[in-house]
Amino acid sequence: MNPPPFLDDLAQKLKALMAENPAADIEKNFKQVMSGALARMDLVTREEFDRQREVLAKTREKLDQLEALVAAMEQKNRA
Repeated sequence: MNPPPFLDDLAQKLKALMAENPAADIEKNFKQVMSGALARMDLVTREEFDRQREVLAKTREKLDQLEALVAAMEQKNRA
């Protein structure tokens, strides 16, 4: 069963209207602007951030150990 011709005509007009809808262009342009802005920022992934945080924690721990060692050596030299 074929739909009546006026329904086909209406469907074609609605399709054309949707293609001319500026909302689709606005969304596309917004995504492009946001992608460009984010690309210019110096951002890192969450995984990289977590890795660097672990490295920093280990470095701080090692620094504390070395400071304690230097303090002990200085104390020994004063005695």
